[in-house]
Amino acid sequence: MDLFNSALGKNITFLRPAFFIISGFIGIPNIKYYYAFLFFVYIISVLANTAVMATIYLDHNLRTPKYIAVFNLALVDLLGNSAMVPKVLDIFLFNHPHISYNDCLTFLFFCYVFLSMQALNLVALSYDRVMAIVYPLHYQLKVTQKFMLCLIASFWVFVIIVVLIATGLLTRLSLCESVVIKSFFCDHGQIYRLACNDYTPSDITAWILPALILWLPLLFVLLSYLSIGYALAKVATVRERMKGFKTCTAHLSLVAIYFLPILITFILRANIEPHARIINLSLTSVFPPMLNPIIYVLQTREIKESLKKFLKNSGTLEWAIARLPVFGKNQDVVEINEDKTVEEISQYIIHQILENRWGICETERHH
Repeated sequence: MDLFNSALGKNITFLRPAFFIISGFIGIPNIKYYYAFLFFVYIISVLANTAVMATIYLDHNLRTPKYIAVFNLALVDLLGNSAMVPKVLDIFLFNHPHISYNDCLTFLFFCYVFLSMQALNLVALSYDRVMAIVYPLHYQLKVTQKFMLCLIASFWVFVIIVVLIATGLLTRLSLCESVVIKSFFCDHGQIYRLACNDYTPSDITAWILPALILWLPLLFVLLSYLSIGYALAKVATVRERMKGFKTCTAHLSLVAIYFLPILITFILRANIEPHARIINLSLTSVFPPMLNPIIYVLQTREIKESLKKFLKNSGTLEWAIARLPVFGKNQDVVEINEDKTVEEISQYIIHQILENRWGICETERHH
């Protein structure tokens, strides 16, 4: 942060508090039940997103541009909830509301980076759907693995730079109005309004940031589906239209889960009670990362089939390893472990059966 201070000003001294007090959930009745709910959401999010990433990584058939974006979405969801939920539980559930100045800005930076990347991931998936449905003949040429990796990498760089600038501008403020942040995390808007000097640059950033990482992505997604709808309207049969639309249902569900709560909160901001608004914003931040992988598993045929195949193969591997020592008639049994694939184990078993070295049927009858 010293880079911003040396670059944007001369020898100026800024008043910075030693710590902030985050008070968003303090005073809400029966809030401990909500903390338990957040913990449950976090555990499900970690397990579900890890399962999706592992499935895509292990199944070579899923290493396509679309699933590169899905993998990145699962990674962002996992990192986003891991950055936010444990810290929120530590602050409120374990009664550690005090957070140092530097830790607060770090907390802010990572929360905003991962929340912003969720929206831009939806843009990447929208582009994939547009090219697949509207321009199917160009899809293989234009939407390649290299292109998708470059697109996602550019989103990461863009988000990190934008959030870093917004965070750096906060270091140019003298925060002397208060040390209490009335939110559930180190909220950018709450922090810069504590300044007692001119906070115009941060105020402008607070308008530009949502436009760049929230409203522009939403606009792109809406235009994408308008073009998809127009393309599907020209398809001859209703069955083909539904088949094309079905490939978008998972992505549309993600878009609705991410953007609808935010839109409702922004539209009804003045009419929502402060505690209800804070809880709604916290749910908007932590709930989509839990639902996203579940939706993709339930609504995407390729991932469902890959998971079934993976679980089936895992079961076969455990069955074979558990029984190999029983089947052996002598001590010269080849060592088999998890390093060998199911196909290798199967070939070895068949080879031994043909040579009549294992009496599998007789052994099974005795057990």
